[in-house]
This record gives sequence, structure tokens and C-alpha cells, in this order.
Amino acid sequence: MQPIAFRLGSLSVHWYGVMMALAFFSGLWTAARRAPRQGVRPELVMDLGPWLIVGAILGARTVYVTTYWQESFAGQPIWEIFMIQHGGLVYYGGLIGAVAAGLAFLRLKKAPVWNVADVLAPSIALGYVFGRIGCLLNGCCYGQICSLPWAIHFPEGHETHPNGLHPTQIYDSLLSLVLYLFLAWLYRRRKFDGQVFASYLLSYALTRSFVELFRGDYGDTHRHGRLTPAHLVSIGIFMAGAVLFAVQSKRLRHSGSPQSR
Repeated sequence: MQPIAFRLGSLSVHWYGVMMALAFFSGLWTAARRAPRQGVRPELVMDLGPWLIVGAILGARTVYVTTYWQESFAGQPIWEIFMIQHGGLVYYGGLIGAVAAGLAFLRLKKAPVWNVADVLAPSIALGYVFGRIGCLLNGCCYGQICSLPWAIHFPEGHETHPNGLHPTQIYDSLLSLVLYLFLAWLYRRRKFDGQVFASYLLSYALTRSFVELFRGDYGDTHRHGRLTPAHLVSIGIFMAGAVLFAVQSKRLRHSGSPQSR
């Protein structure tokens, strides 16, 4: 029996941009509404927003360009590096870039870093929901060939046409929606500054590693056995989350109350 496949319409760069904008807007809006519960001014979150956006885009694009230089950029006009409307943003690069930019801003403002990070953590997961929908509309980050009832088929002109594929973008979106709900619940019950952000790093590393098992858009040159580049980065992100969780919880045990740093 042939699978009932979801056939996408024509791929739209404009919708990809809309989803990216919605990802940033939803994240900042929900974080600003959450901030007063822990004594963080909403204005601080909104002022932080441009730093996070610029850091995320620079980080995401830099990692993509360096990773896929030979396949996509070698021999091309130099301005292709800046054509992000064509796709080509690596989430982990964006996360690292946003964290670096956010740390710089918060240190400059002498704001409590891990308290603000906890405010932002659920919203990062929510923004990722829309970001992966953008990837679906753009036709990137696609899955391996499959014949499951929920397989998706990209239209003629896409490199995978006419095969059915794992909808990895939808897998990622749904898992991140669950992660958002969990982190929003945890935020109201956190015991120490940094707990929610550390939990995000730990949880996202696991969910991303699971979805990567079904990814089909990596060439052999970017795989290490069955591991994708994102698997390898996930190991580092998980370790960073574990260290942050251990250090901040230890500070709580020593002080007896949450420390805002």
C-alpha cells in the first residue's frame, strides 16, 4: 500500500523569511512577558533582542559557510556568502553566536546572566518550532527516504523528488513544542539560576540527536560513521549543560538561596 504523502507546494523563500522573523518575535515576546516574574525588566529583554538576532545570524551563517564551502561556495561570487534568503543557517552555530552576543550584552549591562538565561530558555525552544517550519517550506534539513504513511514529498525540482522522506523538520518542531511546554513549567518551579537554561541545553541535545538519526541531507563527507556533525556538537552542548547544572546547583547548596549571576 502506498503511503499517504503530504505534498508541499512550490518552495517559498518569502515564507522562509516570515517563519524566521516569527521565530525571533515569538521568542522575544514570550520572554519579555515572563521576565517580571523573576525581577527582570522586560525592557532589558527587548534591548537584548537585536544582539541575539545579529549573533544568531552571524553564528548560523558562519558555521554553514565553513562547513559547506566546497559544495556551495567555492568558485561562486563572494556575495553568495551573504545570501541567507537562499537558506543555509546552522542552528547550533546560531545558538552559539546568540549565547556569545547575549553574554557580552549582559556583562556590559551588569545584568544577572543566568537569571536572564532562564527567562530566555523556554522562548528559544518556542522560536525553534517556527524556525523548523521555515526549513520545511524552504526544502532544507530534509530526512531520509521512507515509505511511511506520514512521508512528505517535495515538488519537482527538489533534489529528492519524487521520493517520500521522513519529515524531520516536523519531528524537530513537535519535539521543541513539547520542550517549550516543559521549560515553561520548570521555570515556575526552578530552584537556582541557570537551571532552566541548563535543562534546555541537556534536553535539546537529546532531542536533536534523536532527529538526526533520520536526516538525509548530509553527504558522506560530512558523516562520521552514523554520526552527523550535529551529533558531535550535541555531545558538547550536552556536556556544557551538565557542567552548568552542576556548578549552579552547587552554588545553591552552599548559599542556601538562588544566586543571580
